[in-house]
Order: sequence, then structure tokens, then C-alpha cells
Amino acid sequence: MESTNKLEPTEPLKASLQKKVRPAEIFIQGFLFLCGALSIMITASIIYSLGKEALPFFTRQQWEEVNKELMAPVNASQTNILLTSGGTKLIAEDIIRLQDELMEVVTVSEDGIIVQRGIQGTNAIAHLKGVDLFLEKSVSLKEFFLKKDWNPQIGKFGIWSLVNATMMTSIIAILVALPLGLSTAIYLSEYASVKVRSTLKPILEILAGIPTVVFGYFALTFMTPVLRAIFGVNTVEIYNTASAGIVIGILILPLMASMSEDALTAVPRFLREGAYSLGATKLETALKVVVPAAFSGIMAAFIVSISRAIGETMVVAIAAGAGPAFTFNPFKSAETMTGHIVRISGGDISYDSLDYNSIFAIGLMLFLITLGLNIFSQSIVKRFREVYE
Repeated sequence: MESTNKLEPTEPLKASLQKKVRPAEIFIQGFLFLCGALSIMITASIIYSLGKEALPFFTRQQWEEVNKELMAPVNASQTNILLTSGGTKLIAEDIIRLQDELMEVVTVSEDGIIVQRGIQGTNAIAHLKGVDLFLEKSVSLKEFFLKKDWNPQIGKFGIWSLVNATMMTSIIAILVALPLGLSTAIYLSEYASVKVRSTLKPILEILAGIPTVVFGYFALTFMTPVLRAIFGVNTVEIYNTASAGIVIGILILPLMASMSEDALTAVPRFLREGAYSLGATKLETALKVVVPAAFSGIMAAFIVSISRAIGETMVVAIAAGAGPAFTFNPFKSAETMTGHIVRISGGDISYDSLDYNSIFAIGLMLFLITLGLNIFSQSIVKRFREVYE
């Protein structure tokens, strides 16, 4: 008869298998949780601040001078108003302002306009001849996202001139940083010895520690003269997006190279050895095996680098030019979103004014662009991520 006795764990063994309370680990876990929660709260606070200050830009009632004035005095009950010719054309349902009184245009005729007096809680009062007329000008999302003329002071709110300049400098930057950064990463990962890699990588990353204002003056005093010497003084303006974009590419080069090198180094060794065993050269192995295997990491480096390029401020503020201009010529002056924020912020700007709120509207647009890039990068990384066992 076979024995059916089972070994029972001893009491000391049972005690050792029980979960123990470790105060140090509980403290570390709580600290890490607080750090994560704090980062989320900071991000939410930034979004709240941007939205809170940008909302008045789209909702506040603003006024534009129409270059018309009263041809004759108007009493408190009169609805027929005679205006001088020229200036901005009025249409029915327009909201106009004479001094402190608001009116709504009912009809427009050759003899003047018929209005409804004292709307929005204002009082109908008498007005003297020569009083200037103002037209309500509110910022619509349609104009903000579809127009290309930006000058809030004269009622132009098309963001695309600023977005276009930002995209131009960012595209030029990534055209510089992507090939150079990826080539550097391939060399450090596949060709350089341990000693060479440990020497060159810190030297490369020194670029990340140089103040961006220095890069800005480097673009203005070195890169622009080089471009003007190559393409001609009459072709390349002193302030241009090409020199700013090239220098931004140099600025983000360490980020692109370092992240790509980390992704390439993380590719398992057996993939390389398998390629070598089939007779592949080192270059073929790097380009046809290692780079595709690390594609998700390289794509993440690309997205992070272009996000950094879009958010760069001092280089474009110094070298790209001041004043919004919708142009696709990289040798012309154009103002980016961050450059415009710097220029407006550096002036005598009043709190809660139109210019003040426009800064946050532009900042919110920048946030949406970078958010979209990050969402796109996450989808790419998940799609092409390789898992090796």
C-alpha cells in the first residue's frame, strides 16, 4: 500500500511565507504615486490656464473702427442715422457702437441706416455730429483656423501665417536632424568601440547644454551670412526661416541621435548574429535588420525631436524675423507662433487685453499640435513595437 502522507509546511516556514509589512517600500510606493499624480495635476493646470485665458479671446466683444462718422446729430429716440461715405460696409444685424451706446443695424439704405437703439442694456443717448462709429468684431473659430492674416490690432485673426512659419522651421530642422542624428546613432551603435562611444556620446550631448539664445545669435551671425554667400544677398533676407530651421536642427540633433542610439542598442544581439551568419555585411545588417527592428524607438525619437523643434523659441525670435507673413519661401522673413509670443510678451502689454489673450490662444494651438503629434507617435510605437523573448 502506497503512502499518502503529505508534507505539511512547518510553522516557521508558514510565517516566512506570509506577507510582511515593509514601511520603507510603502513609503517609496506612496512617494512615486504622488510624483505621478503631481505630474498629471501640473499638466491639467497648464491646460486649465491656457483655456481660461484663451476663452476671452474668442468670446469677448471687440470693436473695430470702420472709418465712418455721423453726418448729422442724433437725438435719443432717432432710429435713422446718416453716416459719411467710404470705410467699412455695414450690413443688417451688425452690432455698432456710438460712444457708450450699442445699436443693431436693421436695414441699410442710400440715405443711411435704420437701427435698433440701446441694445445689450445700454441707454439710448444723443450724439453730436462727427462721432466715430465702431463695428463689433468677434473672433470666430472659422476665421482663426482658416484665415492666414494675423494682426489682432486691426481685426485680423487668421492663425495660419504663424502656423505656416512654425511648420517651415520645424520641417527644415527635422530634415537636418533626422539623417545626421540617425547616421550618428548607427555609427555609435554598430561601428564605434566601447571606448569611442563613451567618448563621443557625451561630446555630442554637450550641444544640449548650450543656451538656445546662443544658437539664435549663431543662426543670425553665422548661418545667415553663409546662406547669403551661397544663394545671393538679394535672395536671402537677413531674417529668414531657413537659417533658423537649420540651427534648430543642430539644436535637436543630440536628442535625435541619443534616443535613436538607445533604440538601436536595445535590439537583441542574436538578430545581428543571425544576419552575419547569412553573410550580410555590417552595413546591410544595420540598415536591413537593426534599423527596422528599432523602428518604433526611432519614430518616438523623431516625434519628440519635431515637438522640440515646434516649441523652440529663442532661435526663431532672433533669426526668423518679426511680423507674421504667409510665405513658403524659406529665405524670407516670417514669424512663428513662439516668436510672436516672445515679441508680444516683451512689449508693453496690458493684462486681459486682446493681445494678452491672443498669447494664450496661440499657446493653446501649440499645445494641440504637440498633443496630436504625441498621440500619433503613440499609435506608431504600438503598431511597430517588436517584442523579443
